[in-house]
Amino acid sequence: MSRRTIAKKRPVSPDPIYRSRLVSMMFSRLLQDGKKNLARRIFYEALEILNQDSGSQNKETNLENTNSKDTPQSLKIFQQAVLHVTPVVEVKSRRVGGSNYQVPLEVNPERGTSLALRWIVQSARQRPGRDMASKLANELLDASNKTGNAIRKREETHRMAEANKAFANYRF
Repeated sequence: MSRRTIAKKRPVSPDPIYRSRLVSMMFSRLLQDGKKNLARRIFYEALEILNQDSGSQNKETNLENTNSKDTPQSLKIFQQAVLHVTPVVEVKSRRVGGSNYQVPLEVNPERGTSLALRWIVQSARQRPGRDMASKLANELLDASNKTGNAIRKREETHRMAEANKAFANYRF
């Protein structure tokens, strides 16, 4: 990548079913070996699993959302999970006077979303089991409830930034 020019941001087209750019971004993080159709199938299966789980919970507790007609419950869980996992600050290494410092920086919202999606997929892949759709659904459910490995990764990043707050004056 050239140091002179900044790479142009490519527009992300929304997915055909939910018309969401966030869902489209998730496909890109899920795919392996260029198999985007497989990534789409896995993600939609995970949302179906979430729909079934949340549907049975809604019947038990009789909770009805006023917005349930606009977006499905599973998509809300996914959006909430991404929101909970998105970091606010991160640390970047900076060399000053022969020493390396971990400098805390605020995260750009676009980068924060990208990190959140990456951490969710990474945590889902590390879960035990065979079916990726169920592992992803469970990770999304955990993240929306503020538990799970993706949330732990976010908390760890925030702790690192808090511990290195003294080096904030070395910002770029």
